[in-house]
Amino acid sequence: MLKKPCGTFDETYEQDSALVRTGFRWIMLILLLVFLFGLFPLIAGNYLLDVAINMGIFVIAVLGLQIIVGFTGQISMGHAAFMAVGAYMSAALSTHVGLPFWLTLPCAALGSGILGIIVAMPALKIRGFYIAVTTLAAHFIIMWIILHGGNITQGVSGLPAEEVSFFGFVFDSELRFYYLAMTFVVVIVFLTNNMMRTKTGRSFIAVRDNDLAAAFMGINVFKTKVLAFFLSSLYAGIAGSLLAHYQGIITVEQFTLMDSIWMLGMLIIGGATITGAIMGVFFLKLLHQLVLFLAPWLGSVFPALEGSAVAGFVQIFFGTVILLFLVFEPRGLFHRWQITLSTFRLWPFPY
Repeated sequence: MLKKPCGTFDETYEQDSALVRTGFRWIMLILLLVFLFGLFPLIAGNYLLDVAINMGIFVIAVLGLQIIVGFTGQISMGHAAFMAVGAYMSAALSTHVGLPFWLTLPCAALGSGILGIIVAMPALKIRGFYIAVTTLAAHFIIMWIILHGGNITQGVSGLPAEEVSFFGFVFDSELRFYYLAMTFVVVIVFLTNNMMRTKTGRSFIAVRDNDLAAAFMGINVFKTKVLAFFLSSLYAGIAGSLLAHYQGIITVEQFTLMDSIWMLGMLIIGGATITGAIMGVFFLKLLHQLVLFLAPWLGSVFPALEGSAVAGFVQIFFGTVILLFLVFEPRGLFHRWQITLSTFRLWPFPY
């Protein structure tokens, strides 16, 4: 008689706390890695590789925002500014000092993280909406400093960044940089998942659920929130550094307030979880590509949307998508995916 699975049962603590709990998930994980590092680079052209690289960079940035929003329950409107700090610091160290990428990236990440602590110290003395306003103010201050940074940031002219090289191997093409970016994405996703299994990760969740109860349990709430801002800004610095060296030149126009808002929108669409952050980035980026491909058709069908009007339509369309998710699926794509999986996981007893 053919046996059918009706649930997964753990007999030891190690099985219960494992990141990958079943053989089927191991197979799916291996297939995913084979697709990312083997199949996709072989079949994709430079355009698709460019889209994938930008997706990977934004996955790293949104995972950092997820630490603040999803794990500790805070709101940050200045995440794009922390990306800008990492990008400009990495580009400046490579251009003005001549440091290699493998030194500029950790310096940029650490610099963004320290700036996150500086912003978090006064911001966390207040709560709720006022934290969002404080980080919003930090965004404009940071961008003003970068814009008026003289020869260091080169203002509106843009700051060049050197190509990434490692022991003479130069990542000077979309294919080569794709492997570099995807390696960072896989490592950071793995480390973030493991971080949530540590004492620090459990402290984040406790502060998010009820900071007063967390304080009574002996958790230093202020220290935990500051640490969350540090890690979030550190992630943003890594993403900014990768973006700077990939683009070759950076300007302040690449790090606008709308980027911070769209990153929050990615968390709304995907759900405030690690997997949800990845889903939100892929969904919104793929949707953006779809709109770009449909733009000429929209211009021919609706003459009012020709030219620059398409950009306004894109903003309205994306805003509508986020609004629909807030109304009909407030817990995001990951929650819907979990519901779908439970139907198969417990078959033939889905109830």
